[in-house]
This record gives sequence, C-alpha cells and structure tokens, in this order.
Amino acid sequence: MSDHPQAAKFNLGQVVNHKLFGYRGVVIDVDPEFLGSEAWYDNMAKSHPPKDQPWYHVLVHDAEHQTYVAERNLETDAGQIEHPLVPLVFADFDGDKYATRFVMN
Repeated sequence: MSDHPQAAKFNLGQVVNHKLFGYRGVVIDVDPEFLGSEAWYDNMAKSHPPKDQPWYHVLVHDAEHQTYVAERNLETDAGQIEHPLVPLVFADFDGDKYATRFVMN
C-alpha cells in the first residue's frame, strides 16, 4: 500500500472510544495499514476510511468480541474495560492504560 506508513496514534493497552458507534474498548494490536480482505472492507467499512493509515484490533467493553477499526474512527477514552480477554492480555490497569502481560512486537 504505502511506502511510508503513518505512525500509530494509539498504543497497545490504550482505552479508546469509537466515534461513530459509541462503544469503548482497549487496543490489543496495531496494523500500520489495513490488512484485511477487500470483501471485509467493502462489507464492513461503510464510511470507507483510508487503508494507508493505522488500523486497530480492539476488545469491546461489555462484550465478548473484538473489532477492527480505522484510526480516524477512534478517540482517546478513559476507564477500565470489561472483556473476558483483558486479564489474559494485560497485567494491570494504572488508571490511564493497561500494561501488557507479555512482550509484544
């Protein structure tokens, strides 16, 4: 896609809010650009966010699923996230962000 991917605005363990859909979550992975399929993008990314900017894997608060979200649709949020995978991925919450349990690339 792009020769020089944009630096990610959000980090692992950061709590975010989806601007369009209003759900909260915590970032568990960051892709430097869209890495999904064209079929998924056409079906799910109705606002057609840029593919050459960072995309995030987010555990959704008070749910059991995760989402794949373009950076432009996220904003910083605060507070703990209730999701069954949070204690498996993160060690603790410092009031601002989660600390990862394992060293990640």
